[in-house]
Amino acid sequence: MSILSKFAPLRQTYDSLRSVGQNPFEMVFEDMLSSTEGVYKGRKTILLGTNNYLGLTFDEACIEEAVAAVRAHGTGTTGSRIANGSYGTHRELESSLAQYFGRKHCMVFSTGYQANLGMLSTLAGKGDYLLLDTDSHASIYDGARLGHAEVVRFRHNDPDDLYKRLKRLSDLPGEKLVVVEGIYSMLGDTAPLREFADVKRQMGAWLMVDEAHSLGVLGANGRGLAEEAGVEADCDFVVGTFSKSLGSVGGFCVSNIDDFDVLRVACRPYMFTASLPPSIMASTIMALRRMQDEPERRQRLHENAQRLYHGLRKLGFTVGPQCSPIVSVAVSDAPLAVEFWNRLLEGGVYLNLALPPATPTPAPLLRSSVSAVHTPAQIDRAVQLFEAVGRQLGVLPPVVNAARKRQAPVATPIPGHAEVAMVASGGAR
Repeated sequence: MSILSKFAPLRQTYDSLRSVGQNPFEMVFEDMLSSTEGVYKGRKTILLGTNNYLGLTFDEACIEEAVAAVRAHGTGTTGSRIANGSYGTHRELESSLAQYFGRKHCMVFSTGYQANLGMLSTLAGKGDYLLLDTDSHASIYDGARLGHAEVVRFRHNDPDDLYKRLKRLSDLPGEKLVVVEGIYSMLGDTAPLREFADVKRQMGAWLMVDEAHSLGVLGANGRGLAEEAGVEADCDFVVGTFSKSLGSVGGFCVSNIDDFDVLRVACRPYMFTASLPPSIMASTIMALRRMQDEPERRQRLHENAQRLYHGLRKLGFTVGPQCSPIVSVAVSDAPLAVEFWNRLLEGGVYLNLALPPATPTPAPLLRSSVSAVHTPAQIDRAVQLFEAVGRQLGVLPPVVNAARKRQAPVATPIPGHAEVAMVASGGAR
């Protein structure tokens, strides 16, 4: 027996993926040509699963800032800010984010995952309660586990269920912290944040919003769902990541709560992790400026999302309940999903394969994330390939003639979410 024997069932499942073709979890690109194209097995491949919403990973200004920072300040910080001190760019990045969100305080973390891990495990302690949407990201659940608060789950996007659960806790001591996401990363649906904010105010709770997938995507200034819903003042804590719209890596939390800075010496994931390197901070500061100075990127992003979402839906695929830059197609079972994914890759389109229990429903998902810099031709190519593979595998009916093709059925969006396992993930932060 090995210490790893307990993972034998997982290994068996993992190895079975190789028998179909390329293992989706072992992808290696030989080169990255742009924000929307990579090279896989010597051929150009459309990148449709990168969360690169604004296409800033290849932005020249961001690249030049990163290069200059490496030359001036070296490749890394080699320690935490508590032990090694902060660089001026740490403070500049935090100040820029606080100003952008109109908040007094900001803490920057080395990943978005770590931001959730740190804030949730620190804010809610023994005797407190964390109220989590059942479809919460893995980093939210892991942060809840790391702390000592009691975890209460409420039905996905259900303000009435949240109210009932808070009502039951109303006579009990301890703080109540509600955690929701701006855009949920598997199906691309948004939270009914205005209604959640009403419940939060009525019940005297605190509210944290994870804007990982909505930063740069929603709101007049790109600040996320809280801005779009007009409830920023009700959101006590906003967390997010740099690894989506800002094209780098890292995470943050902004707040107006007095004494917020005490968290720097109370939050263990912040205290005991090496801080962001100079190049990442420099490129992120520039990306934040670009995001604010170029709102047309956000407009192009939504145009591309509509082109993909409605193109797939018109063909008859089962898609998510809302049009957003995350466009997921549900298929009936895992073997079919793996085969479909491999054929898309062979045809020159890469996207994400999500298998239960990391999906909000029992259905596997072929998950796309659109970028502002995808061309209409790239989106159309993806839709055409989806159609071809869908008909080959029987997901869509075969086309007998042109008239039948015009009459392809329009699918009903994926229905409301069922209860899900706590291991639901939804990608990297």
